[in-house]
Order: sequence, then C-alpha cells, then structure tokens
Amino acid sequence: MKREADEMKEITDGRLYGSRDLVRVGCHDCEGCSTCCHDVEGLFLTPLDMYRITRGLGRPFEDFLEQEIELTLCDGVILPKMKMQGQEPDHPVPREQMPACGFLTAEGRCGIHSFRPDICRLYPLGRYYEADGFRYFLQIHECERPHRYKVQVQEWLGEENPEENRRFLLTWHAFVKGVGESVPKLTDDSRKQVLLYILRLFYMKPWEDDGFYPQFAARMERAQSVLAPLMNH
Repeated sequence: MKREADEMKEITDGRLYGSRDLVRVGCHDCEGCSTCCHDVEGLFLTPLDMYRITRGLGRPFEDFLEQEIELTLCDGVILPKMKMQGQEPDHPVPREQMPACGFLTAEGRCGIHSFRPDICRLYPLGRYYEADGFRYFLQIHECERPHRYKVQVQEWLGEENPEENRRFLLTWHAFVKGVGESVPKLTDDSRKQVLLYILRLFYMKPWEDDGFYPQFAARMERAQSVLAPLMNH
C-alpha cells in the first residue's frame, strides 16, 4: 500500500534502514503475545505468500476464501488479504480481544509461523519504495512489547534467498503499481479481464514443486505479454 510523506512522519522514527542495519524490533519471540494478530487491516498477500501457505498447509487457494482470506481492491488491483475472524464487540475492549487472524491458534500462536506472509515477517517494519529499490522503516506505534532489542533487518526477515526475494518484491511492486495506474483508463470489460487474469495467473493457478522464483519469472513474462495489448488498447 502507498505511504504518503506526512503519514510516514507520524508513524516512524524518522529513519530509513538497509537490510544490514540494526533496528529495535526484537521481542523475545513474542512470549505468548498475539496483539499484532488482532484487528489489523491491509494484510495483503503476495504470490509468494500464497505459494508458501498453500504448500505449507496442503490446501488450494480457493479453500482459504471460505475462512482465512478475502479478496479486495488494493490501489486498483484485486488482491487477497488476511481476514479477521470474530465479531466486533459493541464496547471498548483490549486489542487482543478484537477479531483475529484466521491462522491464529486457540493458544494465541501463529499456526503458519514457519511460512507466514511477508507482511508478518516485516512487522513492525514496513518498506519504503524508492526509484532504485526500497528501504525499511520502523512503525513506532505498532508493537506494544516493551524493552525491544536491536536485530539486523535481514535476520529479522529470515529469508533464505534475500537477493532473489528482493528482486521478486521489486518486480511485483512495479507490476501492481503499473496495473493500478493503467486500469482506470480501460473500459469496464477490459478492466475486469485484466484484474481477473492477474488473480487467476498469480494466485488461483497452482504452483509446482520446483521453486517459486523461476515459476514467478515465467508467469510474469507471460502476464506482460498477454496484458500488453489490453493495457495499451
């Protein structure tokens, strides 16, 4: 999601971090805290997230639409996002009693932690995209844990292939941004075709077992070829 400059000033410590920088995010593995899994909006999922979740739980994408995931518009593109479970209380309650992520267990722990989505790996960090890449920022009002300690950003993320992951994120971000800027100019029929094609190609179509990044590159090449005539129509 896009971040405006004024919003950044309000929610961050005023710094931007590289992957090798130390940032105060350590929280002793949450120690039973699940506050960040409750009442959170905008938890959009990338194709890599769905690749990991569908393989990790052995369930197809469509199966998750019943409970844990919902589809919504994000900057003009239809994307899946994490769905909060439970009813909104009619009076103020602590955040941990608000609707929660559908993957949160009864014990208050993440049921998909080893293959959790990128946005959960980041938390309480965010990404700030620039012309030549991105850097990270610390959201100072998010995590409520006191006495957090410094951890290197790339260690916090825990990605096995950080450079491939970085290339994927940049490619996906640029693609979604480009589509979001172009679809308002299309006819209703063309817009629907484009958005459904992206959803089917990158989310609904099953992923094979031979690694995500090569498959994603092939699908992206295919998408750019197929969508070019529609987008330039």
